Amino acid sequence: MVFAAVLLLVLLFSLLRCCPYFLLDVRYFVRLLTIGRRLAAFRRTRYTLLERFLDAVAAHPHKAFIRFNEETLSYLEADRRSSQVARALLQSGTLKSGQTAALLVGNEPWFLVLWLGLVKMGCSAALLNCNMRSKSLLHCFQRSGATVLIAAEELKEAVEEVLPALLDHNVTVYLLADRCSTSGMFSFSDKVCRASDEPLDADLRSDVTLHSPAVYIYTSGTTGLPKAAVVSHLKLWAMSFLQRAVGVESDDVIYVNLPLYHTAGFMGCTGAIERGITIVLKSKFSASSFWDDCRKFNVTVIQYIGETMRYLCNTTKTPSDGIHSVRLAIGNGIRADVWREFLKRFGDVRINELYASTEGNISLINYIGKVGAVGRLNVFHKKTTQGHTYKTHL
Repeated sequence: MVFAAVLLLVLLFSLLRCCPYFLLDVRYFVRLLTIGRRLAAFRRTRYTLLERFLDAVAAHPHKAFIRFNEETLSYLEADRRSSQVARALLQSGTLKSGQTAALLVGNEPWFLVLWLGLVKMGCSAALLNCNMRSKSLLHCFQRSGATVLIAAEELKEAVEEVLPALLDHNVTVYLLADRCSTSGMFSFSDKVCRASDEPLDADLRSDVTLHSPAVYIYTSGTTGLPKAAVVSHLKLWAMSFLQRAVGVESDDVIYVNLPLYHTAGFMGCTGAIERGITIVLKSKFSASSFWDDCRKFNVTVIQYIGETMRYLCNTTKTPSDGIHSVRLAIGNGIRADVWREFLKRFGDVRINELYASTEGNISLINYIGKVGAVGRLNVFHKKTTQGHTYKTHL
């Protein structure tokens, strides 16, 4: 028995010397298998992220769902407010199950509440870039086939630019305000406040399957006008499982400052729903307040994209740089030199660089934290995906 144990340890030590990432490979592969089994089960039951959200509401109703500036919205409060959104739209008669509404809203709790409300009534959402104007804005709206537009109050002028064209196509336009004096636009916040917050009948979304559109997310438009990528409920699940895949736990707190109308920001929130965790939502990225926010809200997981990590490294150094609770960073686009500088300055943060695109059907995750790499294909993954597509790895 002792000899066998010693032999096993020797073999394990030799294996780790030859394959230093073996244990990380095994852990990641087990997570992928778990995710694959869950997706297969969801397909049989039509279990969408909305159902996962409702389960989280039942499990911990008073847990913080969104923290935005000084406002905190619990899971239960978000559930009730999204039910009010759905009832306000149903009562107006302007939107029916199976149709699409476009959202022109920045990073604020309304964004997620509106999307949850739309899913509750069996509808999809087109996530419009709130920086778009005129021709681009109208183009993106029309390509979605939406019959309703809901816009933030501060974007009223942007909507007014295209309002005649919208009205020509019988589009109903709502403003997130208690009053609206513009002819052809209607206030919406007041209607939501007056609506009942009672749960909606699940039959409203009985026609929704995991292959039904959940959201339309637009490309950046660098090769012409932006194009809409159709994200089904199944693909949204796969995207949202990223946090589980890299080890985000149920007691983590994620900091989302990326635009919610883009995949990275929206996926950060839907992944948080899958994990049942708290989202600290920021209206936009700010290098000067980033770490103060992380300390204030006890953030443990952060997202990044493009040059945001370099911006953090370019801020003035302070004695408190390494004082925070952040343990994990998820994103893409960090240069190797910035990666090293970030770790040197801000401490032991595990960085999981990834490669993916909204309209693509593959993704790679550098779960081992090797500086400069965008992903890793381990031996288990190669064996199980040989001759197959990578769709289950999205």
